[in-house]
Amino acid sequence: MPIRMVDFTGIGENATDIVLRLKQFPDRDGKTDTVSRELQLGGQVATAVIAAAKWGLRTRYVGSAGTDHNADLHQREFRAQCVEAHLIRVPRAESRLSYILVEDKTGRRAVLCHRDARVRIRRAALKKEWFQWSRLVHVDGENPEASRMAAIWARESGVLTMCDLDVFREEVCSLLPLIDFPVLSLAILEPLGGSNDPLVTLPKIRARNGCKLVCTTMGEQGALAWDGQRFWYAPAYQVPVADTTGAGDLFHAGFAYGLLQNWETQRILDFSCAAAGLNCMAHGARGGIGGLRAIERLRKNKRRLLSRYSAMSLRQAARDAGRRVKD
Repeated sequence: MPIRMVDFTGIGENATDIVLRLKQFPDRDGKTDTVSRELQLGGQVATAVIAAAKWGLRTRYVGSAGTDHNADLHQREFRAQCVEAHLIRVPRAESRLSYILVEDKTGRRAVLCHRDARVRIRRAALKKEWFQWSRLVHVDGENPEASRMAAIWARESGVLTMCDLDVFREEVCSLLPLIDFPVLSLAILEPLGGSNDPLVTLPKIRARNGCKLVCTTMGEQGALAWDGQRFWYAPAYQVPVADTTGAGDLFHAGFAYGLLQNWETQRILDFSCAAAGLNCMAHGARGGIGGLRAIERLRKNKRRLLSRYSAMSLRQAARDAGRRVKD
């Protein structure tokens, strides 16, 4: 079958989530009651690809799974959403499983991951054309060798690259120079840049790796980006939170969508925060994937949580970053 051109290709993690809603998180050695139990599909890259497909982008997914029933569930979902899926099945292995504990009143969550070490994306299973016949390639840090190879192939053909990194591994340091738009969690900033202050660390990461723009997601405090000249900031939207699972995945999907529409940076961040906020209003990693109109309505209503940064503080931070680069 000939390989078709797509808008968005994601290579990385998928997961089956067992979501346990709790009356409250128990203390150590304590007990609590469950409110409900559900089986849902997730995984950071797989969820971003599904969201992009629902918004009308032509999409491709590359990942690995076992030969169990959970892998079949993912395959059916990709087919239902018209995603070109290359799900590499590992014989006698178990697909990734996550137990997600969600506090019913607050929507706060904890994630317990079960990974079969055999379920990896092997370089030999990849095809260069999957990443070169695409407008944008999205990778994660769960399979560093495969992600790096995908980014190299994309770069060879001038394809834009972005990433979702939330856990530091040494291999990340060789991946970042291949990424045009790193979108990083707040927790990974200190090992990458020596400080947990994004105003200090983002310029260091960009200068060190030659990125076009680097962004960090900060949960309830929104998202911040640095393009080498100025900081861009979007506070999070004020929504009734049911479950924060998948919020970061939807932010990445929104970020990819905005890049592919050639939007300016502020609109990309606002749209991405709105997509993440809508997802928080429903249960599960994909339960609240809103349509484009719903996301735009939330983006335009301007009800935000408290801003972490003022315009004046961002301008001063940009001047400080410029001086540090010269020094």
